[in-house]
Amino acid sequence: MFSAITVNKVVSGLCRTSWQRAVLGTVSTRGYRGDAPDDSGNDLIEIPLPPWQEKPGETLDIKRRRLLYESRKRGMLENCILLSLFAKQYLNTMTATQLQQYDKLINEPSNDWDIYYWATGAHPTPPDYQSEVMDLLQEFTKNRDQEQRLRAPDLEYLDTGKQ
Repeated sequence: MFSAITVNKVVSGLCRTSWQRAVLGTVSTRGYRGDAPDDSGNDLIEIPLPPWQEKPGETLDIKRRRLLYESRKRGMLENCILLSLFAKQYLNTMTATQLQQYDKLINEPSNDWDIYYWATGAHPTPPDYQSEVMDLLQEFTKNRDQEQRLRAPDLEYLDTGKQ
């Protein structure tokens, strides 16, 4: 089935790796090139995104539904959970101005990590995004009631009208 040479190479390779780990400790072969201090970043590709624009003529009901969807479908799980729970609690009671602020907040920045860092207070919020809605989101993020927030809410509340 396997040739003796192939088996010998595999076994000797495994033994050599085990010996190296035993002598040197665990050797990590994984890494991210961007973490290297001398990385020039020349290999990064910048993908231009179209600028955010408010949707003209959109009714408040449609805007709420779109923002609910966009709150649930983010580029990173942390924001999916945080923003979908925030939207479930506040979206139905937001005024037109607050909805516009929330729309700008979750759709204008090109990096989801920025939104997360601003909401958690890890980085200061730029003046363009500091608003009544950002204050609400930052307070919500503090989770003073210590709710368990491990996943996005179920969608049943959409049909029952409960938010």
